[in-house]
Amino acid sequence: MINSEAELKLWLQENRITEIEALVPDMTGNARGKILPASKYLNSEGTRLPEAIFIQTVTGDWPDDDAIEGLVHPADIDLYLRPDPATTRMVPWVDEPTAQIIHDCFDAKGNPHPLAPRNVLKRVLALYEAEGLQPIVAPELEFYLVQKNTDADFPLQPPIGRSGRPERARQSYSIDAVNEFDPLFEEMYDFCDAMELDVDTLIHESGAAQMEVNFEHGDPLSRADQVFLFKRTIREVALRHDVYATFLAKPMQNEPGSSMHIHQSLIDVKTKANVFSAGSEGQLSELFMNYLGGLQQHTPDAMLFYAPNVNSYRRILFGDAAPNNTHWGFDNRTAGLRVPISTPESTRVEARFAGADVNPYLAIAASLASGYLGIKHKLASADPIQGDAYELPSSNVPKSLEHSLSRLQEPNPLTDILGRDFVRAYSAIKHKEYETFFQVISSWEREYLLLNV
Repeated sequence: MINSEAELKLWLQENRITEIEALVPDMTGNARGKILPASKYLNSEGTRLPEAIFIQTVTGDWPDDDAIEGLVHPADIDLYLRPDPATTRMVPWVDEPTAQIIHDCFDAKGNPHPLAPRNVLKRVLALYEAEGLQPIVAPELEFYLVQKNTDADFPLQPPIGRSGRPERARQSYSIDAVNEFDPLFEEMYDFCDAMELDVDTLIHESGAAQMEVNFEHGDPLSRADQVFLFKRTIREVALRHDVYATFLAKPMQNEPGSSMHIHQSLIDVKTKANVFSAGSEGQLSELFMNYLGGLQQHTPDAMLFYAPNVNSYRRILFGDAAPNNTHWGFDNRTAGLRVPISTPESTRVEARFAGADVNPYLAIAASLASGYLGIKHKLASADPIQGDAYELPSSNVPKSLEHSLSRLQEPNPLTDILGRDFVRAYSAIKHKEYETFFQVISSWEREYLLLNV
C-alpha cells in the first residue's frame, strides 16, 4: 500500500506511468475527474474541478436555484483535489501505463468539502474513532450481464453465453451458468488482481445472468473505494466481451432485483475484540442490540441512500427477497436485518436494504450512522423474528422515491451526522431527478390510457 505522496511519486516513476486518471466519486457514485499526463500531474500545484459537479443530477440537469441556494458558490468556483495515495491502482485495460487515483475534495481554505460523498463517509468514521471503535464492513454486490441495448424503449435481454443460448430458467448458485461467461470472468479476475481489489467469491444469483461478488471484510472507506472501482472494472470487462454489465436495481420486469448487502461489525481499537459479541458462547452484547435498534429506527429516514432512484423501488416492491421491513432475525433472509450464524469473533449484522444502484460511500455511511445513533442513544431493538418476515405487518420503510424524500427532509438526527448542507444538496438532486422522470410519458400510458380514458 502507498502511504504518502512521496511514495506515490516514486511508484509512478518506477512503473513508468505516462497518464493519471484523477478520480472523484460523484453523488451517483460515478467517476468524475481529469486525465492528465503523469509529468504534468507530478509537477503541478494540484488538480481542481468545478464545485458544481456535486449538484448535478444523473441526467445532467441541475436542481432549481432556490433548492441549492448557499450550498455552492454562485460563481461556480473550483474545489481542490488531493490524492489519497492508498487508492492508487493501475488501469489494466489500457495500452499506455496509466494509474487511477481517488482524490478527496477540499475548499480553498483546506476544509473537507461537505458535499463530497467520500468526505461524508469520513465524517461518520470520525465519530466511531472518537469512541475507540473501528467499523468493519463487507459488501456483497449483485449485477446483471445483459445484451447490448442501444434503444432505451427496448426491454433488456439476457446475453448469449458460450453455448450459443441465453438463460431462460433461473440458475441460483449454478457453476455451469457462471462458466457460460468464463472468458469474461477470467478477465474480470485478472483486472481485479492487477488492481489489488479484494474480490472474494463469485456466484450466480437467481436472475438470468445475474451475478454476485463478495468483498473481503475491511475498513469501510477502503470497501467503498473498492466497490466504486469494481463497478468501473466490470463495466469495462463486459464491453470488451460485447455485453453490458448493469447495476440497475430492477433491470428486467420478470427477474429479481440486484442489491448491495452490507455486513457490518465493530472492533475495539485497543483490544481488537469484536464488541458485538458478549463472550465465548456467542451471546450478543448490549452494544450490538443498541446498534440493531439504531438500524431499525433510522432505516426509514436513510432509505434515500439505499434506494436512490425511481427504479430502486421496483426492486423493493416487486423483487424476490428484497427487504420491505426492518425486522431482524438469525440467519433469516426474509428480514431486512439478518444476523448470520457465526463464531463470536465474526458476529455481525447484514443490512439488506441497499440496492446495487447505490453510491457505496453514502449507503455505508448511512448504515453506520444509524448504528452509531443506536449506540449513543441506547435504542432498544425488537425481538428477533421467526419464520417469514414478509408475512408480518409491513414496517414504515418507504416504498417510493417521493416517500423517501419526504422522510429525509423531516427533522432527524441522521441529518446532523451526515451534514445538513450535504443532505439538502442530495435531496435537491433527487427531487430534480424525480421531477424529470415524471416528465417522460411511458409506453404503458400510451398502451393502456391513450384510447381508454
